[in-house]
Amino acid sequence: MKPNSHEQSKRHAFDSFCKKVVKNETRDYYDELKRQREKEKSFSDLSAKEIDQLYTEDKYFVTEQIFNVLGLDVIVTDDVIAEALQSLPERKRDIILLSYFLELSDREIGDKLNMLRNTVQYQRANTLRQLKNFMEGDVYEQQDKK
Repeated sequence: MKPNSHEQSKRHAFDSFCKKVVKNETRDYYDELKRQREKEKSFSDLSAKEIDQLYTEDKYFVTEQIFNVLGLDVIVTDDVIAEALQSLPERKRDIILLSYFLELSDREIGDKLNMLRNTVQYQRANTLRQLKNFMEGDVYEQQDKK
């Protein structure tokens, strides 16, 4: 049985309609993908600062060591660093804390501690060597325990 011309016409119209719907849906899909690509950014394209904003860390069992420097409290959460700082004389510890934790320049530290800038610079460099030796010894002790 051959379809009559009216049925043939309906089939062609339906076929045409289906093709238009599929074509438009495909175009909409690609447009949406394009919009997403413009809005989204790959993790590999993010800067370190942007990545740090994407997560938080819960610190439930972190011990804090608080050092007081010129009336300011400096909190140190790393046990090894806190122990190394604790082993230093107060003046040297103050120089390190002011320089690296409170981000003061050698000149500013000298003004606060009534020292010459060169003296602060020498003391800081010398103290860093002491801290390095102390912490390397601590690392070696931990490896020996394993």
